[in-house]
Amino acid sequence: MSALRIALLVLEALPNARTVRRLVADRADEIVLVGLSNAERPATGGLTGQLRRHLARSGTGILPYLAVNFGLPDLLRPLAPLVQSAAGSADVPEATPLKTLCGRLGIPAVSIDDVNGPDFAGTLREAAPDLILTYHFDQILRPETIALARLGGVNGHPGLLPRHRGPVPTIHALADGPGAFGMTLHRLAAAIDAGNILDQEAVPLPADVTATRAAIHLHRHGRTMLDRLLDTVAETGALPEGRPAAPLPYCPFPDRTMLADLKRRGLRLTDAADLKAAARLSLR
Repeated sequence: MSALRIALLVLEALPNARTVRRLVADRADEIVLVGLSNAERPATGGLTGQLRRHLARSGTGILPYLAVNFGLPDLLRPLAPLVQSAAGSADVPEATPLKTLCGRLGIPAVSIDDVNGPDFAGTLREAAPDLILTYHFDQILRPETIALARLGGVNGHPGLLPRHRGPVPTIHALADGPGAFGMTLHRLAAAIDAGNILDQEAVPLPADVTATRAAIHLHRHGRTMLDRLLDTVAETGALPEGRPAAPLPYCPFPDRTMLADLKRRGLRLTDAADLKAAARLSLR
């Protein structure tokens, strides 16, 4: 088989930023398109609509988590060139915002409002990927979108599927206790986090880990798993079928009761170390 052609779809945020930037730099000859999810897209109600929904479900206790994982990285991204220039990190892929990095590498990068819409479908057809890879992506691909890649798609999920299906698996793993953390690669399917499992590893994490730090660790750990899978696909010209796993209940963003229980047990969604990590995304 000729070189694998990959369309990488991500929501660039603290949990995945350094890992996906390094992935793009290392596999630039295979990545034919990077799709960046617009977190403030109209379909979600924009920033205001999303905040209202989060507050209605989770209360104000979710705000530090949202700010550290998503808000601060978004706010600081436009300042990255100045920070990199002052810090001498302009040539470091992990410190370079993904869109800028793609520009340097000659990889098309587009903002995605609707991953299943006609505009992005046209972009995918033009890129002609063999494989779609989602790695911390917040939009659900329909079967007809997945079918635009010859071999289908793969998702990286920082949880031990079929447990903890949903957008924040490390929060639910934190609530379940030690031994609940892990990383799964699975086939993309119409149902959320329900495709056949291609690879899975439990990952022991420190007792004082936060849900934020766990997500960072797991996305980084998944890189080794992902390289192994992508190399196999490139060598064989096929995506393994994987093993089916009956889906367990969907795990949404936590409600007030869950957050109160985590607080009572001394378990944290985020802390000062995570805040520092978010502030330093443009540094070495």
